[in-house]
Amino acid sequence: MTTQQIPIIEASFDGILQHLAAGDLPALTRDLAPFSATELVPLFERLDLRQRAVLFRLLSKQRAMELFEALPPSLQGDLLAGLQNTEVSRLFTELDPDDRLWLLDEVPSVLATQMLRGLPEQDRLQTAELLGYPQGSVGRRMTPEYVSTRASLTVAETLERVRAHLADAETVYTIPVLDGTRVVVGIISLRELLAASPDDFVADLMQSAHTAVATESDEFAARRCADLSLLALPIVDSEERLVGMLTIDDAIRIIEHVENEDAARQGGSEPLRRPYLSTPVRTLVRSRVVWLLVLAVGATLTVQVLEIFEATIEQVTVLALFVPLLIGTGGNTGNQAATTVTRALALGDVRPRDILRVLAREFRTGALLGLLLGSLGFGIAWVFYSVQIGMVIGLTLLAVCTVAAVVGGCMPLLARTVRVDPAVFSNPFISTFVDATGLLVYFGIASAVLGL
Repeated sequence: MTTQQIPIIEASFDGILQHLAAGDLPALTRDLAPFSATELVPLFERLDLRQRAVLFRLLSKQRAMELFEALPPSLQGDLLAGLQNTEVSRLFTELDPDDRLWLLDEVPSVLATQMLRGLPEQDRLQTAELLGYPQGSVGRRMTPEYVSTRASLTVAETLERVRAHLADAETVYTIPVLDGTRVVVGIISLRELLAASPDDFVADLMQSAHTAVATESDEFAARRCADLSLLALPIVDSEERLVGMLTIDDAIRIIEHVENEDAARQGGSEPLRRPYLSTPVRTLVRSRVVWLLVLAVGATLTVQVLEIFEATIEQVTVLALFVPLLIGTGGNTGNQAATTVTRALALGDVRPRDILRVLAREFRTGALLGLLLGSLGFGIAWVFYSVQIGMVIGLTLLAVCTVAAVVGGCMPLLARTVRVDPAVFSNPFISTFVDATGLLVYFGIASAVLGL
């Protein structure tokens, strides 16, 4: 969508709402006419369920199908709840098999069962086969609608295969090459076929193929597809036989979905899985309240530490002034390390077995950061208070930054080892842990330096 089109849709939004409230269907039809299906997606994201259903019924069948395919799966599920059974069946049948799985993950089980029953037998069997793969596996995101060829076939014969499946194949630009047992032995692109002589054999043109096993993580397979700049990645079973293809658009969709989840959890909330303006307030509350309760309980550790050192604070009240600085610095250092390592895990740059190397790197990084910040803190505290207070602040910043970096760097790796989302283990828990340990270190150093 161009930048010029966005203000036009925004300007039409108020008018569409007014016509919806008045029930003026002819005016609504005129309002929607200038926009393509994809241009209407931002509008539908801002409407409630009833309003979406009304506007959807005003579109032609072709535009309605195009819009439905462009909507996020969560909004697709909401929209189906407001449509009649015949409309639901038609929309669900016309989706690609892998897109049906995205939608089934979003709708209630009763509606999912109803939609599956309404599918033609062949489509129902295809969808059921994809549903048989584990949740979160690439098998649930691949498409079984593809074109394959054999190494013994000619370019002309392969192109004839492509033409025969143009109407039903989701991708024809990357063509896997199979042997007699459907094992992937290579890959060839449509571009290479078009550039070759019709009598050339596929065996002489094909390249080695990158594949992914259907039961492996959809995130890992999607990142591999994106990193290798592939238009499609062949998906195989445990015996290397082809079962589907992961297309680049689905790979990007998976990566965006995972990164949105990680961003939400690193901020201490659950992912919304739908546009913000179309998310009910109760869902917003539910996505945040659990983490707030966890953090509130964890914050009691900080209170307990402060209570233990209450007598120390009474003797040197200036120590209390630096508590927010030290807690904030430690938490930020830990969060930076956790975010960096979580990202490296997602990209495959590090694995849980690299924990000792990560520990060593974060120890050095934290120590250098602590040395820089500690030197600055020492100078400021010395000027405004005393050299002893400066030593306490400087040494504490050195220790806190080092501990926070090590903990923040190792926590995502430990989370991956126990099969927990690293984003869940990162920022909220690290902040709580570093706050409590940082205060222990702070008052311990203060007691030693000041002789308290």
